[in-house]
Amino acid sequence: MKVVIFAGGMGTRISEESHLKPKPMIEIGSKPMLWHIMKIYSHYGFNEFIICLGYKGQIIKEYFLNYFLYNSDVTIDLESNKLEIHKSFSDNFKVTLVETGLETKTAGRLQQVQKYIGNETFMLTYGDGVADIDLNALLEYHKQKGKIATVTAVQPEGKFGGMELDDKDNVTVFKEKPKGDGSWINGGFFVLEPKVFDYLQGDVNNIMWEDAPMENLANDNELNAFKHRGYWRCMDALRDKNDLEHAWKTNNAPWKTW
Repeated sequence: MKVVIFAGGMGTRISEESHLKPKPMIEIGSKPMLWHIMKIYSHYGFNEFIICLGYKGQIIKEYFLNYFLYNSDVTIDLESNKLEIHKSFSDNFKVTLVETGLETKTAGRLQQVQKYIGNETFMLTYGDGVADIDLNALLEYHKQKGKIATVTAVQPEGKFGGMELDDKDNVTVFKEKPKGDGSWINGGFFVLEPKVFDYLQGDVNNIMWEDAPMENLANDNELNAFKHRGYWRCMDALRDKNDLEHAWKTNNAPWKTW
């Protein structure tokens, strides 16, 4: 089963790093965020990826063009320009890199990769979010529901510490990072049937996948929600990047399921 990853946005809210590279290439523990996401899928046997490129897409192309070399022991004979590979630590990824436009929005990006997906069920996610999600359970849930689309619903942690006070203003409960207000949000990690492209007809380059297409799927009762109650984190700002980096360096990265 193929996995589509949105990797074309400009990442303006993390411009401290994204002015140099696309957001999915920002590193966590010396590896791009994109690599972490692909490793999550690969752990469950999903190794074929279609990556939607846009902003600074050449950096992603260069990374994968040199990926095998980066992850191998080599001898280079500079006189003859011969390369000898001794041992490779590369991953079993098959990656299709698709130029979907600098300004194209997510619905248009998804529409443009239809020809690489074919008439089969596929997965879709964002290039900036990780989770300890059970992808086999997600896929089984999608099959049982029998609808066109399944989105993973998550409850993100609050940005600030939460407190409960009594009538004398004493703190009775304090939580450093409580869950949000109880509402569920779009956490990515979709499973989609090919009929989803019926909701991406015409020129949708200026339309967000999260707007009309998903709204229409919901209106037609064709959108399931798989509730993920475990770890989920989106690298939306520099603070998120730093938190992810700290988790990785302290061997406390819940998304590292491989």
